[in-house]
Amino acid sequence: MNEARLIITTDDALQYLRFIRNKKQEYLLCLSLDSGDRLIARRTVTIGTLTSSIAHPREVFAGPLKDRAAAVIIAHNHPSSAAEPSRHDIRTTNQLVAAAQLLGIGLQDHVIVTNDSYFSFRDNGLL
Repeated sequence: MNEARLIITTDDALQYLRFIRNKKQEYLLCLSLDSGDRLIARRTVTIGTLTSSIAHPREVFAGPLKDRAAAVIIAHNHPSSAAEPSRHDIRTTNQLVAAAQLLGIGLQDHVIVTNDSYFSFRDNGLL
């Protein structure tokens, strides 16, 4: 793996998330990372509706378990252009944190992207 695939900061992760900024439906993505914070894989977990997508831990962690990932970054878009997390987003993130702990996989961040902004749970002290 080359150095360009190293994901340390939110800006590093955004390189792999920008393509969902303008989508009209919610896309839920998972970035699998190795123990050196290098990208193993980027997967679209689900494609939802205008206002929601399904984020069941079983679906989110299926790929990273196959990858033998050490950590993941979860991301989804908000077609509404409001980057702030909803109560549902916060609840889902907490559920994914609990599942990640059980599986021994680090949940490094949950990033919400919009057409012109983003929200990082880690950068805002929510992870």
